[in-house]
Amino acid sequence: MALLQVKNLNVGFRQDGKLTQAVRGVSFSVDRGETVALVGESGSGKSVSALSTVSLLGDSAEVSGSVTYDGQEMIGASESLLRKVRGNDISFIFQEPMTSLNPLHTIEKQLGESLALHQGIAGSTARARILELLDKVGIRDAESRLGAYPHQLSGGQRQRVMIAMALANQPDVLIADEPTTALDVTIQAQILDLLAGLKQTERMGLLFITHDLGIVRRIADRVCVMQNGEIVETGPTAEIFANPQHPYTQKLLGAEPTGQPAPVPADAPLIAETQNLKVWFPITAGLLRRTVGHVKAVNDATLQIHAGETVGIVGESGSGKTTLALAIMRLISSEGGIVYMGQDIRGWKVRELRRLRKDMQIVFQDPYGSLSPRMTAAQIISEGLAIHGVEDGRDTRTVVAEIMAEVGLDPLSMDRYPHEFSGGQRQRIAIARAMVLRPKLVVLDEPTSALDMTVQVQIVELLRGLQQKYGLAFLFISHDLKVVRAMSHKVLVMKQGDVVEQGTADDLFERPQSDYTRTLLQATH
Repeated sequence: MALLQVKNLNVGFRQDGKLTQAVRGVSFSVDRGETVALVGESGSGKSVSALSTVSLLGDSAEVSGSVTYDGQEMIGASESLLRKVRGNDISFIFQEPMTSLNPLHTIEKQLGESLALHQGIAGSTARARILELLDKVGIRDAESRLGAYPHQLSGGQRQRVMIAMALANQPDVLIADEPTTALDVTIQAQILDLLAGLKQTERMGLLFITHDLGIVRRIADRVCVMQNGEIVETGPTAEIFANPQHPYTQKLLGAEPTGQPAPVPADAPLIAETQNLKVWFPITAGLLRRTVGHVKAVNDATLQIHAGETVGIVGESGSGKTTLALAIMRLISSEGGIVYMGQDIRGWKVRELRRLRKDMQIVFQDPYGSLSPRMTAAQIISEGLAIHGVEDGRDTRTVVAEIMAEVGLDPLSMDRYPHEFSGGQRQRIAIARAMVLRPKLVVLDEPTSALDMTVQVQIVELLRGLQQKYGLAFLFISHDLKVVRAMSHKVLVMKQGDVVEQGTADDLFERPQSDYTRTLLQATH
């Protein structure tokens, strides 16, 4: 018998007397020392299926079927049995560690709580176990990190702490729900290698939930492909990748940004350039808040960007990518030259810069976080028009309808709110908000990283089409090198504030010069 066995699982959610079916007839198993991947797009039922294994769904959920752990039935089990299994025998790692960790407690306290609750360990024994766990998940100089709060750790370190918490009670089954989506490619590779190694040494069963098939190929023994709450195909990883049978699996495997942007016209005007741009943030100390040092966010960055051209900026979190873009847009202070449309805008005041804002727009990573939940799509998209004005004789709603149609949204949905749209549709609203002003320069800050693979492809094609049609200059910030290659004419590689390499996309991907660039490229394979 498999360690974790799910048979004919059905899950529905009742709201206002109406039952919405989220999972239908799902069956899979996870054995000791085995990695099973649940793959599918957002809303396919992956996380709901996983949470059902130890009854972590809310009161509105109606669950039927069978889930057994080590022969014990979990559906309908007593609360005392579920409490014993949760965290002890079956542990979870979630996607965003910052929301899973308590911001008010130190790392030592949070790990200690788990040990005290499940194993009754405290004091020096608990401290020794915590250090052992942190060392096991690859946190260097673990003792110095015990007093740290979550915000004082990097994204990769926070995720390692989450893994340490999940391993604290030596579970038999580890359920990892999109644990690497928000991480840089090099950190992502480290976390995947860590999980694979721990699975072998601890002899755990690993249920890995993701929408990224590149990760599945790297880590999974078996794959279950989910669509609309059902498993449409299952089998060994190598077999699924070599010979997918279901059209949806074939669609997922083909969902990878490919191709190249249209060539930049030879006479394309120069939109913006920087000369030796520097952004240093002062570190102050003492009663008089004297400057005792600097955080060197960007050092000596020089770049040019023409109409119709995309400059990709890649690097790990904290490398200075977004800081560089914000400095170019004059949203933060900097030193060095910034020339926009032939004018040096370094010394311009707020009032002078205001007329430039129409020409400079930005699209953020998280389409849900960057859209006001209290505003309709029409209000969000037309916000810039209210400030900068609409062309004479034109109606705002007509302009909004036109740009919505252009980005692939139904204009009839303009009075709906953000929560009524899918993730991909919300990102299209964010793009429409930027494009409605017909800008010349658009900063795209990780615009596809929160999206499913099939939606990523659609957004890349949309952006390339808009660029070609309107001659837009894009600064494209991303840690996903496949998307960068599909979007960019030139690429800058940044590390700890320094531009370590730059050149054409072809040269950089085919003939990388720096060791750091080679490390980034290797981490994607």
